[in-house]
Amino acid sequence: MSFLEASRLWLLVLPIAGVAAYLWSLRRHEQYAVRFSNVDLIESVMPDRPGWRRHLPVVVTLLAISVLVLAIARPVVAVTAPREEATVILAIDVSLSMEADDVSPSRIDAAKEAALRFVELAPEELRIGVVAFAGIALAAHPPSDDDLAVRAAIERLSLAEGTAVGEGIYAGIDLIEFEGIEEQAVHVVVLSDGETTAGRSEVDAAQDAARLGIPVSTVSFGTSEGTILFAGEVVPVPANEGALRQVADITGGRFSEAASAEELQEILDSVGSQVAVTTEDREVWEWFLMAGMVLLAVAGAGSLVWFSRIP
Repeated sequence: MSFLEASRLWLLVLPIAGVAAYLWSLRRHEQYAVRFSNVDLIESVMPDRPGWRRHLPVVVTLLAISVLVLAIARPVVAVTAPREEATVILAIDVSLSMEADDVSPSRIDAAKEAALRFVELAPEELRIGVVAFAGIALAAHPPSDDDLAVRAAIERLSLAEGTAVGEGIYAGIDLIEFEGIEEQAVHVVVLSDGETTAGRSEVDAAQDAARLGIPVSTVSFGTSEGTILFAGEVVPVPANEGALRQVADITGGRFSEAASAEELQEILDSVGSQVAVTTEDREVWEWFLMAGMVLLAVAGAGSLVWFSRIP
């Protein structure tokens, strides 16, 4: 046990001084006591002398004062408490192909909406990080339970050339390892149209994630009919659901063709959590205050019963 206001413990000199004063008072009374030669007469007049009980009210009162001093010093004790811990990395495809409007209003807008919905559905204890990938992958926000900050990071995402699904998965793994959270329940969720055009293979990334025990769930956006306007030309950008399904199968994640609330909730349910034991300081001054008040009440009651007065 420790104290947040340890400087107040000097007040313990008060009960110590009280003990000294009480002992001095007893000594003084003995010196000036009237001496009776007939002890039998005394016992017949006062047959029910309190004896040792006469000291109890004072002793209990001084103990109560000591306990109350400890209370105002704000004692704290270290307690262990279980806490649910889990982390999800949202890897969001921001390649130019996500501009296709075969998914209304567009693939990227639908992906952002799904990511924001995911954050909304997530339990409070879930930490969410954001990775954005196009030709390369970058961490857009570290894992956090600050929903507003995570949502802002998602809304800021903008499109760039190239699609590196594998790099997005690797960036999610790196973010998990960098934050030192690989011992928690972790999960990567990829939101993409699935057609890799740059970087390492999504299969290699999935196999590495599987070796690390990190499930990767995937949500597909787009159809085989998707197109975008690039450099003045209409360019076909068909979605590759097969690649995303393979990633989920390799890692033990879930594959979804739609980003409905139900699908997102199923992914959330599969994330799971890990019960971690944390140690934290808890103030217990209330315990000491209550104990001090009880002791004062006991001292007062004892004094009233035995001596018909308050000590």
